[in-house]
Amino acid sequence: MLLSRPPFSILDSFSKLDDLIDCNAELAEAIFKAGFNAFLAPVLDSDWVASIVPQKYAHDEYQIYSIVMDHMKVETSKNDLEKARSCINQFYREWSAEGAVERSKCFDPVIAALQHEYSTHTTSRPNMDRAEMKVLVPGAGLGRLVFDVCRAGFSVEGNEISYHELMASSLILNHTRQVGEFKIAPFALSCSNHVTRDDQFQTFSIPDVHPSSVLENVNESHVPAVERMSMATGDFCVLYTQPEYKEVFDAVATVFFIDTAPNVIRYIEAVRNCLKPGGIWVNLGPLLWHHTSRKDEDEDNENDEKNMKRTKAHDAGIGDPGSVELSNEEVVALVEHLGFTMEQQENAISETGYISNPRSMLQNNYRPVFWIARRSTNAGDLIPSMMDSSM
Repeated sequence: MLLSRPPFSILDSFSKLDDLIDCNAELAEAIFKAGFNAFLAPVLDSDWVASIVPQKYAHDEYQIYSIVMDHMKVETSKNDLEKARSCINQFYREWSAEGAVERSKCFDPVIAALQHEYSTHTTSRPNMDRAEMKVLVPGAGLGRLVFDVCRAGFSVEGNEISYHELMASSLILNHTRQVGEFKIAPFALSCSNHVTRDDQFQTFSIPDVHPSSVLENVNESHVPAVERMSMATGDFCVLYTQPEYKEVFDAVATVFFIDTAPNVIRYIEAVRNCLKPGGIWVNLGPLLWHHTSRKDEDEDNENDEKNMKRTKAHDAGIGDPGSVELSNEEVVALVEHLGFTMEQQENAISETGYISNPRSMLQNNYRPVFWIARRSTNAGDLIPSMMDSSM
């Protein structure tokens, strides 16, 4: 067979691909164990667990957790596999040294805006600690921007609805032991547009930094990093419109996030509710409206909602029916109409890929917009309700 011999050696390529799948699976297994410990183990009855696990697996953590999941008959959607695969690939962007090119284009302008906002506060409060500036990062993903904001000395809360990404961020932020602990092959399962097989089979070490060690040595604040960084689980629209979050944060930072909204008014209202009067909203990203033609993802969000056991009269948050796709000009006008003043706007601040293979023959680049909006000090008195403003 021609393709089985050099220079093609297709069978050897299949064997190599199989090894790389196992490599990605090692990280997936670590995420599963970290997630099980964080989200499920605390509510399980230990006697029941002991009764269903054979003695031969008593010291095999992965087998114990797998048996428990089988007995609980946990339902998964057909989209869960794709979400898990996407989550593994996301580590390339957020936690590899090579992903720093994409991160710097998206995160650096946001961090710079927060630094500048802090400096304006110190004009009247020269002894203000950075920890006194509270930042919210919705759509936190695998937690890298949350980590970077904390490393800059600020107090930060990340928010994420996806359990896949929550488990992955928990692993990387709380349980990694060293730099380069895992190896991933994010492009291995994509077989198109490769110049060479080596390009397809690239591997990358993650994480590029050891989060705990880095944060222990941060001197930007007198408050320890462990007291300045947290993660909140739930639907952004539902959680941050609650009274307990009213006017809590000095800044909200959204990166590649607002286009995940079926109705962006809900996002604007949530930001307005949780942001202090005079606080800033820093946004960077494109407008690839995620909800269009994504029925499976809607079903997954609905399952996430059920898993979180939400009981309200029923605010479905991002699962609300209906959608609208606005231009950036229209989004900006809407933000201004709903109680914000635009202080800075830049279109196409810089081109960037998103988990893109720089060696690929196909390059998809975004030209994201960047803007900073300040919440009006009397916004609560001037703005109509979301239901009124959306009609």
